[in-house]
Amino acid sequence: MDFNVKKLASDAGVFFTRAVQYTEEKLGQAEKTELDAHLENLIARADCTKNWTEKIFRQTEVLLQPNPIDQTGARIEEFFYEKLDRKIPSRTTNAELLGQYMQDAAKEFGAGTPYGSTLITVGEYQRRLGGAEREFLQTSAINFLTPLRNFLEGDWKTISKERRLLENRRLDLDVCKARLKKAKLAEAKAAAAPDFQETRPRNYVLSASASALWSEEVDKAEHELRVAQTEFDRQAEVTRLLLEGISSTHVNHLRCLHEFVEAQAAYYTQCHKHMQDLQKELSSATGDTFPNAFAVNASTSGVSADPSPPSTATLPGASPPSRSPNPSNALESSTLKIEEVKPPATGTRKAKVLYDYDAADSSELSLLADELITVYTVPGMDPDWLIGERGNQKGKVPVTYLELLS
Repeated sequence: MDFNVKKLASDAGVFFTRAVQYTEEKLGQAEKTELDAHLENLIARADCTKNWTEKIFRQTEVLLQPNPIDQTGARIEEFFYEKLDRKIPSRTTNAELLGQYMQDAAKEFGAGTPYGSTLITVGEYQRRLGGAEREFLQTSAINFLTPLRNFLEGDWKTISKERRLLENRRLDLDVCKARLKKAKLAEAKAAAAPDFQETRPRNYVLSASASALWSEEVDKAEHELRVAQTEFDRQAEVTRLLLEGISSTHVNHLRCLHEFVEAQAAYYTQCHKHMQDLQKELSSATGDTFPNAFAVNASTSGVSADPSPPSTATLPGASPPSRSPNPSNALESSTLKIEEVKPPATGTRKAKVLYDYDAADSSELSLLADELITVYTVPGMDPDWLIGERGNQKGKVPVTYLELLS
């Protein structure tokens, strides 16, 4: 117990002297030992590496797990599994969950319906996308995030500990320097020749004794300074070796970065392939899955009776409708002369062209996607067709290639 008390008192004394030295340095009242330029550069480089590694690590976590709530929950789950020394189970990705919902919905709507069968197909590809995402997350966590975390939680903590120890050794060294400086000043003052006319012999003896005491104090301070200098040099060397290891850290992180980019490229390539396959599968089933809504609307709303055709709904990203021969088109061309058709006083509308269309004969008007034309209908005309005008050009246009605007 006595030993612990003495050690505690000694540690408290050392802490106090370091605090005094540090405060005086900040106030400009004490000298500070500067580190050599090479060591200062290594420290600055290490700090820069730590700061940017931490930012890259955090942002990569956000990229892989964008939802902050899910990210916090995932960290808590990982913490408990690590404490229990159990393997962390793989999590279901959002795409996999969406695919499962789509397939469950298809069972409710009926797998034989166009909507249900399409939900099943899209849901399956969403699950494939989710599987690719899960594999990418696992690969990125192992090959990229783990090395960055090991540096921040391992190597950097060791470097920080040695740097704090180096700072303490520097403070001890500067305390010893200040103590030696004060002892030498006191020794010089005590060794000054006394004035025998005004100084009694007794005071002369006391002055000589004080000079001897300060001489011993100087010797003691010089010894402490040599010890402090040795410990400081040794700690500076240890810190320098650790800081020079940052170059190896950069090489390791460079290799991990290449692996992360490769995993990311493989992930997006796989996703692109899945989406291309899905588009092909949906395109092959377009005729069955997406019925011709334009023709249905036109036939059920009585286009021939109303000069204003109904607006048509379009499916974004859908492929152009197939051109099927119209039996009445040839007959209509022979009886209807396009150049003689006049637009009605009322009932003309603007339409946006959805797909490119090449005219089959002189009675039709060729179309370019995204252009705007004026359309109208005439009595006795096929409900699947309208008269379109673009400047001085006029001809028949298919309703399925248009989106009526006004």
